[in-house]
Amino acid sequence: MEATTQTAEAVRHVAIAGNPNSGKSTIFNALTGLRQKVGNYPGVTVEKKTGRFFGSHGQAMELLDLPGSYSLQVRSPDEAVARDVLLGRIEGTQRPDVIICVVDASNLERNLYLVAQVLEMQIPTVVALNMVDVAEKNGHVIDVSALGEQLGVPVIPTIAPKGHGLVELKQAVSAASLPKPVKHAPMPEIIDREARSLAEKLHFAPEIAYPEALLLLTLHDRSLIELAANDKEIVKATLDAQKDILAAGLDPISAPVEARYAWIQAICDKAVRKPGHQHLSTISDRLDMILTHRILGWVAFLGAMAFMFFCIFTVAQVPMNWINSVFDALGKWVAGHMPDSDLRGLLTDGIIAGVGGVVVFLPQILILYFFLGILEDTGYMARAAFIMDRLMSRVGLHGKSFIPMLSSFACAIPGIMATRTVENRKDRLVTILVAPLMSCSARLPVYALMIAVLMPVASSLQKAGIMLCMYVVGIVAAFAMAWLFKKTLLRSETPMLLLEMPPYRMPSWKGVAIRMWERAGLFLRRAGTVILALSILLWALATFPKPSDPKASPADALAQSVAGRMGHAIEPAIAPLGFDWKIGIGLIGSFAAREVFVSTMSIVYNVETSDKENIAPLRDTMRNERRADGRPVYTPLICIGLMVFYVLAMQCISTVAIVRRETNSWRWPLFQIAYMTALAWIGAFAVYQGGRLLGWQ
Repeated sequence: MEATTQTAEAVRHVAIAGNPNSGKSTIFNALTGLRQKVGNYPGVTVEKKTGRFFGSHGQAMELLDLPGSYSLQVRSPDEAVARDVLLGRIEGTQRPDVIICVVDASNLERNLYLVAQVLEMQIPTVVALNMVDVAEKNGHVIDVSALGEQLGVPVIPTIAPKGHGLVELKQAVSAASLPKPVKHAPMPEIIDREARSLAEKLHFAPEIAYPEALLLLTLHDRSLIELAANDKEIVKATLDAQKDILAAGLDPISAPVEARYAWIQAICDKAVRKPGHQHLSTISDRLDMILTHRILGWVAFLGAMAFMFFCIFTVAQVPMNWINSVFDALGKWVAGHMPDSDLRGLLTDGIIAGVGGVVVFLPQILILYFFLGILEDTGYMARAAFIMDRLMSRVGLHGKSFIPMLSSFACAIPGIMATRTVENRKDRLVTILVAPLMSCSARLPVYALMIAVLMPVASSLQKAGIMLCMYVVGIVAAFAMAWLFKKTLLRSETPMLLLEMPPYRMPSWKGVAIRMWERAGLFLRRAGTVILALSILLWALATFPKPSDPKASPADALAQSVAGRMGHAIEPAIAPLGFDWKIGIGLIGSFAAREVFVSTMSIVYNVETSDKENIAPLRDTMRNERRADGRPVYTPLICIGLMVFYVLAMQCISTVAIVRRETNSWRWPLFQIAYMTALAWIGAFAVYQGGRLLGWQ
């Protein structure tokens, strides 16, 4: 027991902080590799990402990746968490022993503002001067020794994507004794005096009390002070201190900011040599002339999306065929080695067909995450938000809301969580309400299946075109609903976009690979838990109760099962969309998760098929499905209508849960389910009935 305690105490707790786009996550991934855990901080939905690495002397380091922050004067839940971790406020999260402050060398003055506040926290700090190569290309020569001397802490130059400087960074963090910072931005005398007086009234350790007092003095609204202090005596003392500072002719909010920037400017004057001419055209500037152009920017954005979908239907096809053949062989092996029984039916028709029907789409999902990782790491995400701002402003939002929406292409959950960067509450709520309309990776299996049924011999380019159309439908629907909400339920002024344009850089291939690995693990865990459980449940619902007549056909047996009765029960509501009761079973099953539609239909048609030894691929089975009068079930209108339905429908319990947590109310997730279900029904109705009026099938 004693040895265990000593080992636990030997772990050094390190936090990594920095501005968004500073390369913080790249350094975190490079240091920790696959030794990462992702969870949530208690009481909030902010993601908590931790990992382990070993210092230069073999000492275990617990690394905590703090949310990206421009300052500790918080404007969002993410920044509040970063501040609270550094102040030791969060239960279950130890105050760091060391802070790695990642700084973008090409934007040194702005990045050093967070460093200035971190130094006030009196925690041993190491500055990772990242992107020094970009700074040099821009003509900025940084004297690292002078910068370290001025800041009073170790400064390590790094180029994170190439791994340069990481060994030296480990050595600096591993130093046996890292002293607390002794230098920080000097405050005006009146502010320093009032902050120290207020700090004496706070019930915190001395090294925490002073920075806490400085933060309280910069709060300009009484309700914010009450929220931060939660003590009437402290609230009164803070307001009195602010009055005294105002009486001395200083603004208690802006004066500390100006003092820090004056200190930073003096440091940069001594440590940085800038180019003599200020109109140096960088590679980023030249690329932005194209990628942020009002016309060419759209062409580039749509071209990138189209290329991504093209790869989804070409590159992914080989591993998909391999995965499909493995599950087919497994199903045939089980069928050939087990007698006909309910257990064999559960294994072949339920588990193997259900889980295999979803796992086969893993390569496509990984390609989607690969491209999104590239777009984020290269700095293109900010450009996408910029070009979308022109359109977003017309619906009452700004381009910053598009970043969560773009993230929702991968999954609505991180997209909704990313809305915490949107400062205005009503804008954030509108973004949350419309983010699930962006086509997430869970819809990919549905789109891929329906496109295969619709056009079995189509080229990859044609399939990519249809897929792109589905994404466009989702984007248009999201913008339309955002405009409606901004004009009615959540009326507010259109905000102005203030967005940092990071320099273009090569992506961290290791970081992209780690994210793909994490998402593959998450997808497979979901397939092995949620989808497996639902597959077993759906097989049971589609199998029992068995018909009293043992000679009943498989179709009659399915119709008499619980699933069949449920499908028949909702058939009147979906018949105007052209859907039959079997599709109704798929709609019910996929309410838990959209991709479950594929496994549900696989189970439905496997259960219905009498020839268990030679089950046709699901695509062919669905194409050959006929109604009682001999007409095909899956006509082009039905296939398109189903895709439109899944573009617009909520169909994801996990997203409902995260919206409940983010809004702290059941009102908005229930409203979201209602409006998206109605929108999906109307969209599918318009496709089917409108197509019939035009004489289409």
